[in-house]
Amino acid sequence: MLALAACGIVRAQGAAPAEAIELRTATDLQPLPRGEGTRALPIILRARELRGRPDLETLAEGDAEFRRGGLVIRADRLSYDHPDDLALARGQVRISRDGNVYSGPELQLHVQRFEGFFLEPTYYFGRTGAGGTARRIDFLDEQRAVATGATYTSCPSDGSGGPAWLLTTDRVKMDFEANEGIAEHAVLRFYGVPILGAPVLSFPLTDARKSGWLPPSVNLDSKSGLQFSMPYYWNIAPNRDATLTPLLSAKRGIGAETEFRYLEPRYQGTANLHLLPNDRLTGRSRYALNLAHESELPLGATMQFTGLRVSDDAYWKDFPRAVASVTPRLLATDLQAKRPFGDWTSYARVQRWQVLQDDASRIESPYDRAPQVGLRGIHRAGQGFEFAFETELNRFAEPTDGRGDLLAEARPVGVRWHALGSVARPFVAPGWTLTPRLSLNAAAYSLDEPLGGRRGLSRAIPTFSVDSQWQLEREANWFGRDVLQTLEPRLMYVNTPYRTQDARLAFDAAPKDFNFESLYAENSFSGVDRVSDAHQLTAGVTTRFLDPASGAEALRLGVVQRYLFRDQKITSECTPSADPLLAPECTPLTQRFSDVLLLGSTNLYKRWTLDGSVQYSPDLKRTVRSIIGARYSPGPYRTFGATYRLARGLSEQVELGWQWPLYGRTPLESAAEGSAGGACQGSWYSVGRINYSVRDSRITDSVLGLEYDAGCWIGRVVAERLSTGRSEATTRLLLQLELVGLSRLGSNPLQVLKDNIPGYRLLRDERSTPAVLSTYD
Repeated sequence: MLALAACGIVRAQGAAPAEAIELRTATDLQPLPRGEGTRALPIILRARELRGRPDLETLAEGDAEFRRGGLVIRADRLSYDHPDDLALARGQVRISRDGNVYSGPELQLHVQRFEGFFLEPTYYFGRTGAGGTARRIDFLDEQRAVATGATYTSCPSDGSGGPAWLLTTDRVKMDFEANEGIAEHAVLRFYGVPILGAPVLSFPLTDARKSGWLPPSVNLDSKSGLQFSMPYYWNIAPNRDATLTPLLSAKRGIGAETEFRYLEPRYQGTANLHLLPNDRLTGRSRYALNLAHESELPLGATMQFTGLRVSDDAYWKDFPRAVASVTPRLLATDLQAKRPFGDWTSYARVQRWQVLQDDASRIESPYDRAPQVGLRGIHRAGQGFEFAFETELNRFAEPTDGRGDLLAEARPVGVRWHALGSVARPFVAPGWTLTPRLSLNAAAYSLDEPLGGRRGLSRAIPTFSVDSQWQLEREANWFGRDVLQTLEPRLMYVNTPYRTQDARLAFDAAPKDFNFESLYAENSFSGVDRVSDAHQLTAGVTTRFLDPASGAEALRLGVVQRYLFRDQKITSECTPSADPLLAPECTPLTQRFSDVLLLGSTNLYKRWTLDGSVQYSPDLKRTVRSIIGARYSPGPYRTFGATYRLARGLSEQVELGWQWPLYGRTPLESAAEGSAGGACQGSWYSVGRINYSVRDSRITDSVLGLEYDAGCWIGRVVAERLSTGRSEATTRLLLQLELVGLSRLGSNPLQVLKDNIPGYRLLRDERSTPAVLSTYD
């Protein structure tokens, strides 16, 4: 074999290759193939001295290296028995297989079956970035091994004779086929102090899911006091799993959280339940139920269901993290189905609301829709015409929960049919577009109670608009930097005649926010019920500076304003009439020139990002609303941002957010200087976000924390304050110990940091580490 290899080398050297062959170091070798074909794999053996008997035995001494498939063995002295497929290695033995490395004084191994033993090995697992030592490892086969007197850590010695954290066990059984490791008499020590122990501890060996206990979590907040929970993960099937979490609260008693997930070929969903059978603070049972389901129906239809319900009005204050909603006081239950027909889509929906009312600050809820049935579509015909149409039938009702005595006068309820249609003919050319459009908004109402003496109402309102957009470009140079500058003017003319409308009919109508999108909209109201009469022209221009090579935007500036040719009678400024049978009286909008809206954003300087928008009133000659923000990010793990928000007469807020090193080097700096990832270097970071109300002279929401990165472990202490009213707030203290290469212990503040701090970056990338630590007797 060696002679043939040598001849191959000679022939290769004698030939003139078409191009040079470059050999590259690979730290993660391919796994050894299974089956009878393994014997057909060539054996590559090299050393300072080779001798042996053909087909019987080969002896290699001096920097010996044995390769077969994905297995590499290095040693001072190595012998290979061909008939028994047995490799014996002594003196500085090192095995590399599947990205894992074992080293020690002596190895005996049947190569194909991967059976044998390793004495006093030191090992390193590439997937977890950690390893340890053992008195002996017995390889039973390719999928099973047993380690005696084993340790596991990602830390070097702390200078006092041991690593910062260390998992020790008398015996570890590893079954890679079953994805299970079982450690007997396991103890986890942190700086010599035992923090976790079990007679038997089970953990996964790969990224695959495995049933078992997850690390415990400890939370502390001002509403529930000290809370302890121990999740259990149940891997029911490859497409179904559940997490069951018993919890104990010092103030509220015993409770539980559950999450069930399923994924089938035609449907999928989740179910979450937070339950306190007997809340000691309130003396009653409390719960939050959150359901989500998606499925395919026959004939190409699909169905979606989402539902969130809680036990009482104060739930969102007492358990803010258990209410997974952007509107924690408005909880929706929504069932909808739809089916496409070419350019058209039919749909049906039922939507109901739970409104969590507060005596100190009551809110008005949306209407329930029970049901909503409709058809919509867009069709592009010949000659460039576009037709859009939507028709719906809705039954609007008051929410059955949470409205109470909010209004002295009941809101109208009933049935509404509406039809929205438009025909447009876009003209498109390089650098500009022109789109004339004719639209119609028609609606008919059948009310349960008379409104203005009538139960049946109807109206039809046409709208004509012309939208023209331009895009001009030129090459420019700013501050020595080549850029591509664009100039994008836009004009939009809208003419909608006045039609009488009752302001009390507002099932789904609301004034649109003042922004670039709404200024170019045909209707200043969202929904269907209200249509603003308009004879107006909106003019604006935007300029952008782009990188010619990548197209990245370096600077954007824009300005827009609307001009009214006549007074607008349909407005949001309406007051009830003295006669209850008459519609509310609305104050006409007589301001010819609207407020001016300006916006800008830039990252011309690599480390700085600036953005802002300002609404300026020409009549008041002052700013009405503004949002101005700046963020400084000189490098990874260094970001600081500030935002100022003003809504004159309503609110004024200043927000600060940051992640910044206080002491030591960042992970990237350590890597650039050649420091090992496991070297405990000790770096401190400050993280936080503060939202301060200038109007109320108080901090509304805040997150403040410290992170300590020791290289092989990370500690986090985060305090969060969440405002639930003008004089109420919930405060939480989150403590976490992350053992790199093993698991995270304590309460998890990472999602809080990622949600609240723009630009926040994890000190360690998410690594596929064993997430399940299962203990049992």
